[in-house]
Amino acid sequence: MELNELQIQRREKLSKLREMGIEPYPADLFETNTTSKDILENFNNEIKNFDNVKIAGRIMSIRVMGKASFAVLQDFEGRIQLYINRDEICPGEDKSLYNEVFKKLIDIGDIIGIKGYVFNTQTGETSIHVSEIKLLSKSLNPLPLPKEKDGIIYDSFTDPEQRYRMRYVDLIVNRERKDIFIKRSKTFNAMRDFFTQKGYFEVETPILQPIPGGAAARPFITHHNTLDMDLYLRIANELYLKRLIIGGFDGVFEFSKDFRNEGMDRTHNPEFTVMELYVAYKDYNWMMNLTEELLCKIAKEVTGNTIVNFEEKEIDFGKKFSRISIADSIKQETNEDILNMDEKELRNLCKKNNIHVDNTMGKGKMIDELFSELVESKLIQPTFVIDYPIEMSPLTKKHRNNPNLTERFELIINGKEIANCYSELNDPIDQRERFMHQLMLSQKGDDEAMFIDQDFLRAMEYGMPPTAGIGIGMDRLVMLLTNQQSIQEVLFFPQMRPEKWS
Repeated sequence: MELNELQIQRREKLSKLREMGIEPYPADLFETNTTSKDILENFNNEIKNFDNVKIAGRIMSIRVMGKASFAVLQDFEGRIQLYINRDEICPGEDKSLYNEVFKKLIDIGDIIGIKGYVFNTQTGETSIHVSEIKLLSKSLNPLPLPKEKDGIIYDSFTDPEQRYRMRYVDLIVNRERKDIFIKRSKTFNAMRDFFTQKGYFEVETPILQPIPGGAAARPFITHHNTLDMDLYLRIANELYLKRLIIGGFDGVFEFSKDFRNEGMDRTHNPEFTVMELYVAYKDYNWMMNLTEELLCKIAKEVTGNTIVNFEEKEIDFGKKFSRISIADSIKQETNEDILNMDEKELRNLCKKNNIHVDNTMGKGKMIDELFSELVESKLIQPTFVIDYPIEMSPLTKKHRNNPNLTERFELIINGKEIANCYSELNDPIDQRERFMHQLMLSQKGDDEAMFIDQDFLRAMEYGMPPTAGIGIGMDRLVMLLTNQQSIQEVLFFPQMRPEKWS
């Protein structure tokens, strides 16, 4: 890799520090006792309550003014100003260490540890009066810090592709990005606490699976050398969690990394996180009520309010969510009753509405396309779309009032699916027939049709209790709670094309 002039200069500084006997990457411990946030929120100038602080972080700016200098230190919690006096850092006659090291060899981006006491400057800014400095890590690449001139910001690190590739730099220079991921963590923690308090058990299930079951999606394939067999990265963990319900657990949940070998866009990444919950002796009506309670709690804990601002809309998690059947939602747009249509009639309805269809698509896929193209984007407030046709739901219990429907809902918010729930199918004979129908679709060319999982069918034959199950797309939920329009903004390291290195 060819180095630019600034990178060369920093490597020369690295060598000079070592020549002076200063190790730029010391192994000894530097133990802190406070943070920038703690100081800025709690310092009292009258009682001088921070008279012996130890803090570490990254230098974000330096102003050398003769024998005194000011710097800004950034730690995980924020930023604070440092005041460095040459005569205190280097007592005695020899000031060369200060002049040589701090003025010439320390750079913006270097990580230092300091000791000192807190005071207010003449302008009233809370600062740390530094008594000791220790270099903890020399930075060899300059930070892309923005510059301001005449009220205009220049050279900001805002290019999305650069930010995603170099998230470490993004987090350093764009501090608001860190807040997104803090809220992401809070979202997971709030959900975990909610389920744990209700007595549900967090579990882990396999990522490498012999059969990619539990969803209709194209899998990633890998090969196990010792077993000499192909394995699949899981597209869902549903069938394993239901095995645990069969085994006697009344409620289990998992935050699952799933992988689907499909397209990428602003709401899809090939690797994504789903939370799946299964509770025995419940149904989809009960799960709707639980979901409303859950999301209301999460919104409050993460944002402080049940009303979340997204773009220019207000999403209200505090109200009762709307409910509409998928057939009625399509009828509102087309004046057609899809439940009484055969494949040919559905195909004609799709063509009439300029929706592309082909001969590999069965009734379920065509209904899904009609809903996706005509309805989904119009559902802004939280809405349970319920009672899906049986062709769309091979793992779902038949509706208690209509055998052509299933007891399923999808939760749509701001035009996107956030959650999917079933009254789980627990009739092993019916389940086998549904799997056979999926096999027929696969033979017709549908590469997203489900595989037949013989072991899961065997497990069901031992008896599976009535169960409600839900999957919640955690990445999309975090997008809503942090007002982000792209899934890449809420993933630390989204999938990217390979970078070309010179």
